[in-house]
Amino acid sequence: MSTLIVQVNGEAVELSDGVTLSQLLQQLEITTRHVAVELNLEIVPFEKHAECILVNGDQLEVVTLVGGG
Repeated sequence: MSTLIVQVNGEAVELSDGVTLSQLLQQLEITTRHVAVELNLEIVPFEKHAECILVNGDQLEVVTLVGGG
């Protein structure tokens, strides 16, 4: 099985080929629905995370909402 490298918030992450955005978020232990993901400068809607297959060199920015006062 081949691997690929993507950048998540500026850090290199090695993944198996064919990994979806949902699987990446699970691997990063981001389990909340309250997350914004930008993939190569475009926002990916939550409903598309499971079908969005990552490829080598993808650039992601992942932001989770934090409550507080």
